[in-house]
Amino acid sequence: MNAGRQAAADAVFDLLVVGAGPTGLACAIEAQKAGLRAALVDKGCVCNSIYHYPSHMTFFTTSELLEIGGIPFPSTNAKPSRNEALEYYRLVTAHYKLDVRQYHLVEQVTGTDGDFAVQVVDRFGRRSELHARKLAIATGYYDLPNIMGIPGEELSKVHHYYDDPHPYFDTEVLVIGGKNSAAIAALELWRHGARVTLVHRGPEMHRHVKYWIKPDIENRIKHGEINAYFRTRVLEITPDKVLLETPEGRETIKNDFVFALTGYHPDFDFLERLGIACEGTDRLPICHQETLESNIAGIFLAGVIVAGSRTNEIFIENGRFHGRQIAAALASSLMGHKG
Repeated sequence: MNAGRQAAADAVFDLLVVGAGPTGLACAIEAQKAGLRAALVDKGCVCNSIYHYPSHMTFFTTSELLEIGGIPFPSTNAKPSRNEALEYYRLVTAHYKLDVRQYHLVEQVTGTDGDFAVQVVDRFGRRSELHARKLAIATGYYDLPNIMGIPGEELSKVHHYYDDPHPYFDTEVLVIGGKNSAAIAALELWRHGARVTLVHRGPEMHRHVKYWIKPDIENRIKHGEINAYFRTRVLEITPDKVLLETPEGRETIKNDFVFALTGYHPDFDFLERLGIACEGTDRLPICHQETLESNIAGIFLAGVIVAGSRTNEIFIENGRFHGRQIAAALASSLMGHKG
């Protein structure tokens, strides 16, 4: 083999993971432990979704349930904060010397099992190509909000992510949604001086709102500290107002900012471009229960995308183990091929 062909062969990864969140990191770690050469590519930073969580967020779970790679996650609190989680995953990434190509968007995947070519583009529009024998898709779902499709949703005052309450002090804020993210945002905004109105199409706050949050938001509503409209939907957003469809008829309220916290969904378009088939109303991607290999040979699925639209079924706590399943399947096929 000449030097050029040798260099090309050396550039081929055994596993390329698309998505560098906790599940993606776990996939690369487990592959490395199995003696395979792994790399990751992400259109944002390491743990990009967690980075975009609310700045003061506390996880609902304990730190040991967020651990990956056998590295302990120490926390000063019973439930770790967003900042603690980001520090932990940075340290794990450094400890394992993971090859993470941050700020590279996957544009296209060509090739077949054993010989995939992945075209990526960086922040400056520069294109390059990565080669891998196998792929693991761990892209999560937080990057794609569920769009309401109403007039005015494109206005700059409308946000699909909640970060920090400070900029909304002494303003009229509408929060759309009835689950955890909406309840947390409404409470934080109210406690930091915003005048908050909550709108939800259901008859009450969702039953899955965490047990220590639900009575708090319900009491704030009961005492009139947070104004709430149930069985209500937003019809239109204007620069200064919002038009609502309530059980009593249409109502217009003053408004400065809107947080449309109506949920998020996996990138089904990307899966379809890869040829991965999805079934049923929940759009469950087809994959082997044990190996997590999709209907496209050599492409594996990990994390929340395994559950399709049922994004409340897989979290870091259980998705982090998908790396072990994938690594076990890879070890038997790739190591046998190399032998």
